[in-house]
Amino acid sequence: MKIGIYQFDPSWGKKEVNLNKIKGKLSRHPDVDIWVLPELATTGYQIPSQEAINELAEPFPTGDTGKQLRNLSNELEAGIIIGVAEKEGGNIYNSSVVFENGRYIGNYRKVHLYYEEKKYFKPGKMSPPVLNIKDVKVGLMICFDWIFPETARTLAIKGAQLLAHPANLVLPYCQDAMLTRSIENKVFTATANRIGQENKTGEQMTFTGKSQITDLKGKRLDSLSENEEGMMKVEINPKKAEDKSINKYNNLLKDRRSSLYEL
Repeated sequence: MKIGIYQFDPSWGKKEVNLNKIKGKLSRHPDVDIWVLPELATTGYQIPSQEAINELAEPFPTGDTGKQLRNLSNELEAGIIIGVAEKEGGNIYNSSVVFENGRYIGNYRKVHLYYEEKKYFKPGKMSPPVLNIKDVKVGLMICFDWIFPETARTLAIKGAQLLAHPANLVLPYCQDAMLTRSIENKVFTATANRIGQENKTGEQMTFTGKSQITDLKGKRLDSLSENEEGMMKVEINPKKAEDKSINKYNNLLKDRRSSLYEL
């Protein structure tokens, strides 16, 4: 099972430019089974106004972006997990959407909104899902979800073998924290971050890059630069994540005493 990440600097507000870039890059790697791309990869991150995000957001999978991503997944015969601005009714969500072999599989609406996202997005109301993508149980989380260990643990309890983590990281801690998420849940993780800077609100944001794929023991199987566009492809055996034993006496999930954790 080959997992791919494409790290790049999206052009703010230029969905067609970003989609063409994504299609051009991914099409050169037909051997990848599942692609993970950054948060808000088709629109850019910073939001100057509600009007601006209302204009950029789309319904999924029926909007134009959804149709293009569905076609791309069909052409590549691959799974694609990508961060988008999703519109449903009068609400806008920071979402990950998932396509596989020309089919729309589902979505996840970010639960833990970061900073000024709270001004423009509605938080998701559903527990982060685990979806079956190319016969891999993939748990979905987005960016700032990393700082809440309950997110990754919930996905592990649901049976996730791989955590797909589209991100637009600006804090410097996440990449290291995801090593711990791998260890404490014995899962593979794929953090697809972006690079570059944005200043659409008078406050400059610098994104930290360093996208990575980690294994069950917190080892980085591959990682990218903090400031350069790049791609990675890593082969994993997802079934290894089904064994939660640390030794013959200890099991990460069975040893939990959840009745003592309630506050």
